[in-house]
Amino acid sequence: MIELNLPINEHKGERADAAANRLLLLETAERLFAQYGVAAVNMADIAEAAGVGKGTLYRRFPNKATLCLALMDTQMRTFQDEILARLRQMQMQRVPYLQQLGHFLEAFVLFADIHLPLLCEVQREGWLGDEGVDRPYIWRYLTVKGLLDAAARQQEISPDLDTAYLAEALLAPLHPALFHFQRSQRGYELDRISTGLRSLVESLGNS
Repeated sequence: MIELNLPINEHKGERADAAANRLLLLETAERLFAQYGVAAVNMADIAEAAGVGKGTLYRRFPNKATLCLALMDTQMRTFQDEILARLRQMQMQRVPYLQQLGHFLEAFVLFADIHLPLLCEVQREGWLGDEGVDRPYIWRYLTVKGLLDAAARQQEISPDLDTAYLAEALLAPLHPALFHFQRSQRGYELDRISTGLRSLVESLGNS
């Protein structure tokens, strides 16, 4: 399985005072986000509320996107570990790869809904990797593509399908901006989104 490698855990081994400042800033940001909303709070607000200089804040977090990712760090890694464990179990049980893919997408729908304000901020500020997308997306893409490739090898889907493109297409509805639009403007319930994604996955299968 694909492992998720995010640079937001680079604080390991830092000095005690630096670690204390980092924790203070994260706790302050979390409190302000909960009180005013993620979009309404800027970096200056966080530094002032935490009682630290802007330089201290920006040394720890170059922009608001990296701070938002740091707030999601534990949850992201917990999500990844749980998903990888579940997929391994499903493989041992010989669950078809398309079913595994449907499970993965449904699980991420729930995760994305919980963390949507933070995910939207990451996207808005454009914290991008070399590929031009946010770094956590790479793990999701590689996981989806890996399951599609495995499904092709097992002849669950046609080996002629473009799995690289299909992985992007299946993840497109979960782009933070589009997902937010579906939830807030279209009024789509989570079950409706999950069911739709599962239907798309199932439609790829060989009858």
